[in-house]
Amino acid sequence: MSNSLYYLIREPKVKQEKNPLILLLHGYGSNEEDLFSFAGQLPEEYYIISARAPHHIPPYGNAWYAINFDSDMNKFSDDNQAIESRELIVKFIDELIDQYPIDTQKVTLLGFSQGAILSYSIALTYPEKIDRVVALSGYLNMDIINKGFNTNDISKLRFFISHGVVDQVIPVDWARKAPEVLKDLKLDVEYHEYPVGHGVTPQNFYDLLSWINKTNK
Repeated sequence: MSNSLYYLIREPKVKQEKNPLILLLHGYGSNEEDLFSFAGQLPEEYYIISARAPHHIPPYGNAWYAINFDSDMNKFSDDNQAIESRELIVKFIDELIDQYPIDTQKVTLLGFSQGAILSYSIALTYPEKIDRVVALSGYLNMDIINKGFNTNDISKLRFFISHGVVDQVIPVDWARKAPEVLKDLKLDVEYHEYPVGHGVTPQNFYDLLSWINKTNK
């Protein structure tokens, strides 16, 4: 069968009747190989699937949605395209569940930058489909989350959020708003900052791995 998105997969080394899934969503201008470099260090009972964003950026990159600049060089996102990608990823998750013996109660999104922004949006819009979110170097864009999302049962969602304090792409002040909003919604949030720019340090990876293991229930 042909899937909505191209992807790389590491099948679980420890097979269960139904295995949990970690879906990796890369950032702007990157591709499915980027976060897939984490796969070998993620827990062995998981399906690790890394999706390629649908919009090609020459020469080798992809994006989930366009980022444009106005005449004053202010940067803004194409929110309609972001919502289209949100829906595409949700459809892709459904396809994966049809294709592999995935535990539908244990789907984790691990996103970087644009991938993190979309992970927030997917989880809050479709909380019944997602268990946990690892949001690396992203921010909470309320304009791409369904209005009235908090009338759904979002209570089981859990979030690991991290950001570099000298991030030159997405200011750390933007990232800091997410845990405040999520905690106001009475959600389980762990937040970390690191002395880096727009990237993931070894300590950051160690902390997210520790969080995945301790919230794996």
